[in-house]
Amino acid sequence: MSDPQGRPTPQAPQPRRPVTPFSPPLRQTQPAVRPRLNYFKAVLIGLVGLYGVACAVNPKTYRFLDRVDLVFHEAGHLIFGFFGEFIGMLGGSLMQVMIPAVVTGYFLLHTQRWSGMVTLFWVGQSLFNVSVYVKDARAQALPLLGGEDVIHDWNWVLGKLHLLRWDQAIGALIYMAGLLAVVASVVGGLYFSLEDQAAEE
Repeated sequence: MSDPQGRPTPQAPQPRRPVTPFSPPLRQTQPAVRPRLNYFKAVLIGLVGLYGVACAVNPKTYRFLDRVDLVFHEAGHLIFGFFGEFIGMLGGSLMQVMIPAVVTGYFLLHTQRWSGMVTLFWVGQSLFNVSVYVKDARAQALPLLGGEDVIHDWNWVLGKLHLLRWDQAIGALIYMAGLLAVVASVVGGLYFSLEDQAAEE
């Protein structure tokens, strides 16, 4: 546009948009956490550990959990007996270890780790019990439920496998597996006795 003399008419200045500096989005910071010891769990797993020491030092001593093991042991013979004579004879020892192992797996799958460590101890104790039975395969000195006419499970099983002379070595391996389970139980139980809490500012 121009005036009558042909000179261009100055345009009114356009308002400039304010320039804002770029700022990245703020990150939400998580509150700091620190572990707090659950004393009830720690003391309880400590008592479990003491019981484990007693079982490891003298696994032949008949204790409370051995009675529980015996119930599942006898049930194992009945249940696994449907699958044949060999698995039925082996099923007693299998069942008494499988039950606490399944319970442990359930707790771990449902993120109840401390409870899983407690039942892992039961797995170890049951392995101690089985190791004593295996080591007795040749001597057959242990008193068995049902009297003298009852077949000794591990004498029969190892005899079928031609491994009877290895009863002490096999029993020792089972004992070591039980010892590892007990140690893992106590160490894991103490670790999972620590619970996170928000740190005070």
